[in-house]
Amino acid sequence: MSRADSHPSRRAFIGATGAVATTGLSAGCESPAAQPTRPPSPASTTRVSPTGRYQAGITLPQPAQPNLLAVVADLGDAVAVGLLLAELGQAIHTLTAGTDPRLLGLPPGDLTVTIGVGPRLVRMADPSLPGAADLPRFSREQIAPQARGGDLLIQICASDALLLPVVAAALLEQAGDRIRERWRQSGRRGPNTPVDKGISAPRNLLGFIDGIVGPHTTAEHQRHLWLAGPAPVVGGTIAVLRRMELDLPRFAALSVAHQEAVFGRRRATGVPLSGGTAAWDPNLGAKTPDGRYLIPADAHVRRANPNVVGVGLMLRRSYSTDEPTPGLLFISFQNDIRTFTNTLAHMDDSDALLRFTTTTASATFLILPGFDQQHPLGAQMFH
Repeated sequence: MSRADSHPSRRAFIGATGAVATTGLSAGCESPAAQPTRPPSPASTTRVSPTGRYQAGITLPQPAQPNLLAVVADLGDAVAVGLLLAELGQAIHTLTAGTDPRLLGLPPGDLTVTIGVGPRLVRMADPSLPGAADLPRFSREQIAPQARGGDLLIQICASDALLLPVVAAALLEQAGDRIRERWRQSGRRGPNTPVDKGISAPRNLLGFIDGIVGPHTTAEHQRHLWLAGPAPVVGGTIAVLRRMELDLPRFAALSVAHQEAVFGRRRATGVPLSGGTAAWDPNLGAKTPDGRYLIPADAHVRRANPNVVGVGLMLRRSYSTDEPTPGLLFISFQNDIRTFTNTLAHMDDSDALLRFTTTTASATFLILPGFDQQHPLGAQMFH
């Protein structure tokens, strides 16, 4: 039985510690095999404040923590959404401060918890708000009903993998019988590779640097990431989660040149096949002397190029997985859902990379604006 089809109890999450510790590689994570020549680096102890204009776990910390657990749940029909969110926000305060006894003595380090609400809850608050639309269906999906959609996203990130199931158990205990889990997925990111001044990204399970293109500056975040209105959503963003299985053996059987043609980049460096540096925009018009495009027509960097699609940039914090099968938990944040949907529609019938993927879970959430002690989580939307 897959995770998508199961309904584990809250107590069962505590037993997931071992699974999280061995969970598969996040986007760009290194091999799970032992690395005897390089001792593991200690978990970060730098605290990330949970309060402010924006929730933590999106642009902060930078770079993103190596471990993630995403829990997707539904709310009961009679649940007071505002009260539940306020309680979760208060629990996030105590957990990230290290004062919550449910941490079982574990130091929180750089723990972040990010909360989002699904389209059904957004429509309950105001159908005109961003985040009220469900994701459409696309090709190459094998998604059980339990793994499509959801009312609540709890994204937990930390350098210490032991924290993830402990924090999940604490938050689910806080929610009690008011919520019911749909599915969860843990993942890891590997070492970051520098791609430009102040910008780095990890490799994915296919060996390529993942997440080079995206809003990186504060100005780009304002333009492409954060919602500017209406008032209840200012400082929020729209998240898309897609869990994908990867056909690693079939991709590995390709020559390196063929692999690079799939992505449109050099595997070793991330440089576009049109030349330059990893941070350069691909020159989609560049051709060989005999008239062939240097970047093939079905290459991923061409089919997903925001200028070609006519959309803004999306911020990706993708994580690689090895449970239930090797794959990718794709997470993107954007202030317009069409940034994602139009991009995937443009990729859907002709992107060479998608031939090696099967999507097994899919959901979208309005990531709520930031909060503090005077302004509870979700208070502006759910009075």
